[in-house]
Amino acid sequence: MKIIKLIGILAFVCPAFLSAQQKVVPLKYGDMDQWITRKIEESKIIGGNTKLLYELGPTQEIVNNEPFTNMGGSPWGNSNVMAKVMGIVKTNTSVYPEERGTGYCARLETHIESVKVLGLVNITVLASGSLFLGDMKEPITGTKDGEKALNSGIPFTERPKAVQYDYKVKVSDEPDRIRLTGFSRKSTVPGRDCAIMTCFLQKRTEDEDGNIWAKRVGTVVVRYDQSEDWTEGAVYEIVYGDISKEPYFDEELMGLGAGHYYARNSKGESKLIQEDGWASQDETPTHLILQFTSSLGGAYIGSPGNTFWVDNVSLVY
Repeated sequence: MKIIKLIGILAFVCPAFLSAQQKVVPLKYGDMDQWITRKIEESKIIGGNTKLLYELGPTQEIVNNEPFTNMGGSPWGNSNVMAKVMGIVKTNTSVYPEERGTGYCARLETHIESVKVLGLVNITVLASGSLFLGDMKEPITGTKDGEKALNSGIPFTERPKAVQYDYKVKVSDEPDRIRLTGFSRKSTVPGRDCAIMTCFLQKRTEDEDGNIWAKRVGTVVVRYDQSEDWTEGAVYEIVYGDISKEPYFDEELMGLGAGHYYARNSKGESKLIQEDGWASQDETPTHLILQFTSSLGGAYIGSPGNTFWVDNVSLVY
């Protein structure tokens, strides 16, 4: 029997569960073996270096400073971005392909990124590695409201039993995290950092003003607070319906509105997804949010050095 630690409880994934599954369905590009390499030339005023950004999609190389949109039907976005602040082109790379066996995995890293031009701009931010279903709107034009650039989740109407993937984790030894937003001094955030996997199934609606509302259909969140070597085929059950009274419930990470996710409405406008209730246990979702993140706490919070490796992401039915 394999024991997998979830938030607040020990979840047992045993052969009986695995044998009962009907099928394991890999997510498109979820084997992490195909990557697009983007070559971006940063502005000469900050050195004019050519930097590499990596995206999951059909293997190819792109040499230009054009905003990126998902290619080849890839459902994956990540925190690698091209920014253009006050006319200065700057990049951030926190997700990398890394060789594993005969293919690749994704390596998500938390690090500090800075850009300094005397008299123009002086920004230092903490950037965590994030890989998620959805896409990112480029270029990023500032650190304020950066989360609005994310289009979180994909259309999805199925009811999988679980999420399955391979993972490895390296967690910082620092007892607390730091906050670096680019416009304030470094501050301390209580609590040791950890890596997070979040999976929310939602039933979304849009009102006449373009606001996005959602009922939570299914939930599973996993916190990795210790360094671990590779675990293959880890399986985490998706729980349907209201879990707010369960002993393992964590309001910060599992509660309605957790993650403060944004999505684009039918007009292409970025809107906060407002979760206003729990769906019934037999409800059919409209969207799937799945995110792997190397740090806890949201944008600009974490511990440099935290690293989360992910591979072979599938859904279990």
